[in-house]
Amino acid sequence: MGPLFASTVIDAPRERVFAFLADLANRPSFCDHFQLDYRLERLDSDGVGAAARFRVEAPRNHVWADSAIDKLEAPHLISEHGRCGRWNRVPARTVWELVEGPGSSITIRLAFWTSPTHPLDLVRERLGAARWYRRQLERALERLREAVESESPQHARLVTAGG
Repeated sequence: MGPLFASTVIDAPRERVFAFLADLANRPSFCDHFQLDYRLERLDSDGVGAAARFRVEAPRNHVWADSAIDKLEAPHLISEHGRCGRWNRVPARTVWELVEGPGSSITIRLAFWTSPTHPLDLVRERLGAARWYRRQLERALERLREAVESESPQHARLVTAGG
């Protein structure tokens, strides 16, 4: 599937948005409408190697997925790899690109794609998964904008037990 693209403009310093996105503990604050049971895979939730596991609630397809940050180029690029689908057999990639705009605004471009090889996974993607994922990613970016632009931190940051 994909790549699927979504973008939004945020009126906030690029460094602050980058730090917010690079910390996986912040993801439930804007992705919890389609990513449930979000769990961090290690105590340090930011930087290269930070990983999380979550359940994706797509129509007719409730699966577990994971994602790990594999590349950071501050303050403009975050690259993640992971697996999703039935038995975690579908490789997935997510790339966040932060581009400076006029004034203090930035444009966030999000790209997400999967590479299914199993026939069942290919059929599921052809039955509308791309449209559903694109809508969820666009909504997540709108929620991200609201969370970052608000002066008071209203989002609940996820913590790891024992951390």
